[in-house]
Amino acid sequence: MGQYLGRRALHGLVSLIGLLVLVFFLARLTGDPTNLFLPLDASLEARQEFAERHGFTDPLLTQFGRYVGDLARLDFGISIRQQRPAMDAALEAFPTTLKLAAVTMTLAIGLALVVGALAAYRPGGLFDRTANVISLAGASAPDFWVAIVGILLFAVTLRWLPTSGTGTWLHWIMPIAVLLIRPFGLLVQVVRGTMIGALSSAYVKTARAKGVKERAIIFVHALRNSTLPVITVAGDQAAAIVNGAVIVETIFGWPGIGKLMIDSIIQRDFAIVQATVLLTAVAIFSMNIVIDVAYAVLDPRIRHN
Repeated sequence: MGQYLGRRALHGLVSLIGLLVLVFFLARLTGDPTNLFLPLDASLEARQEFAERHGFTDPLLTQFGRYVGDLARLDFGISIRQQRPAMDAALEAFPTTLKLAAVTMTLAIGLALVVGALAAYRPGGLFDRTANVISLAGASAPDFWVAIVGILLFAVTLRWLPTSGTGTWLHWIMPIAVLLIRPFGLLVQVVRGTMIGALSSAYVKTARAKGVKERAIIFVHALRNSTLPVITVAGDQAAAIVNGAVIVETIFGWPGIGKLMIDSIIQRDFAIVQATVLLTAVAIFSMNIVIDVAYAVLDPRIRHN
C-alpha cells in the first residue's frame, strides 16, 4: 500500500506541475493587467512604471522562471488587487467552498442510498419509475440553468429565499440544492443498478430463507456490498462539485474559492488565479488518493501492488 500511495503521489505531482505550467501561460493570454488596474487617463510613464514594477515588461520565459523560483520557496506571489499574499486569499475562501461541498455530498449520498435502495427493491414499480425520472432529470440538468431558474422562481417571484450572499441558513438552500441535483441523480442510478444485482444474489436468498427482515436485507446486507461503485461515483462527483462551485458561487455571490477564481480571472490578478488553481488541484488529487485507500479498507479483496 505504501508503494502504491507513493506512486499515486508522484503521478499527482507530475500532473500538478503540468497544470501549473498550463495555467501560467493561459493566464497571460488574457492581456496586460496594467490596462485594468490604472485609470484610462493614466500617463504612459505611469503605465510603464506599473508594468515594470510587477515584471510584466519582462519576456514571458523570464516571468515563468521567476514564478518557478518563487514556487520552489513556497512563495505564491502577491495579489495586485488585494495587496496581500495570494495563497492567504485562496486559503481564506477555500473553507467556505469545502463546507458547501461537504454538506452537499452528505445530503446527496444519504438521499441517493435510500432512494436507490428502495427503487431497486421493486424494479419497475411506481416508486422505481418515479425515482428513475427524477434522477435522470437531475443528472442531465445544467447547473447554471437550474440556478437561474431557482433564483427567478424562489427569490424573485415567490420571494421565499434570498437571491445571493451569505448570512443565514436561507442563503444555503439554493446553492446546496443546485449542487445536489446532479450527484444525487447519478448516485441514485448507480445505487439502483448495484442493488438490483445484490438483491438477486445467493447470500440475500439465504438471508431470506433464514427469516432475516427485509429492512436488514436491503440496508445492511445488500447495501453494504454495493458501496464500492457508489464510492467511485461519489468521489468523482465530489471533485466535480468543487469545479462546479465556480459557476454556482458566481451566480449566487457565494464567497468561496470558485467566485474568487472567476473574479481574479476577470481582473487579471494572475497570482490569485494560480494560487486558487493550485489549491483546488491539490484538494482533488488528495481526494482521489483517499478514495483509493477507502477501496482497500472496505473490500479486503482489493490489493494495490
